[in-house]
Amino acid sequence: MGVPLVYYPLYTTPFPEGHRFPMPKFRMIYEILVEDGIAEEGSVFRPEPASRELLSLVHEFGYIDAFTAGTLDPKAMRRIGLPWSEEIVERTRAAVAGTLLAARLALSHGIACNTAGGTHHAHPDFGSGFCIFNDLAVAAKRLTSDGTVDRVLIVDLDVHQGDGTARAFSDDPAVFTFSMHSGKNFPFHKQSSDLDVELDDGLDDEEYLRILAAHLPDLLEELRPDIVLYDAGVDPHAADRLGRLEMTDRGLARRDAYVLDHCLRRGIPVAGVIGGGYSADHRALARRHTTIHRAAHDAFMART
Repeated sequence: MGVPLVYYPLYTTPFPEGHRFPMPKFRMIYEILVEDGIAEEGSVFRPEPASRELLSLVHEFGYIDAFTAGTLDPKAMRRIGLPWSEEIVERTRAAVAGTLLAARLALSHGIACNTAGGTHHAHPDFGSGFCIFNDLAVAAKRLTSDGTVDRVLIVDLDVHQGDGTARAFSDDPAVFTFSMHSGKNFPFHKQSSDLDVELDDGLDDEEYLRILAAHLPDLLEELRPDIVLYDAGVDPHAADRLGRLEMTDRGLARRDAYVLDHCLRRGIPVAGVIGGGYSADHRALARRHTTIHRAAHDAFMART
């Protein structure tokens, strides 16, 4: 068995041609993982879309029901930035459940990854920035509320602050939110994570990794979480349309390996999600997103 991966066929849903959100990348991510032998038979798991009750651990019923029924106010839909359809309702519910499934697999196997997820701009009562329901928040809340774990650390290395996640856990000591992001980028009204590290525009690999090393090991030692949920967004890359940083493919690979190594060497399970990434070249973007799955594969194989 290879590293546990979570995939749902509707992670890529029908979308208007030319839409700025790169929806085709999700299908391509899975295809690349199959082609490269990382998504192995017996190691790919399919989630059941999240129920209304599961979503309500974080999100308000009024918001859940309005989005699900397609009756959300047009202004609220514009804030999300995605077109409504029955398929996208199923897709986002599956992505949320996929991250929870990846977390449960990580608790059993040490490490696991969703092939979607990282919708950290979704707040309890509204969606934003291409994010509808917050998979990281729902997974963390389920694991702590049902007694599976006592403490969760969310490590969010997407280039944008995890504002929705920060707000969801502003008064919850069981979940620690760490966001390392571009200080001048979206969202322009930041929330307060438990630890926010703002980065200057144009940061390169070496400086990025130096800053990460100044924070992550100490956090892991101090918190000793039962699990880490890791948002491995690739939008810090120099070629990303929405980034503002100057990381390379090699830098992202070093980042992901660093996070996984420091968690696993302490016996802390890790569940990875892909986070943000934006490029007109969907195939190149999809391959960049597989960096986290490759790092997870290498770490998993080294342990078996």
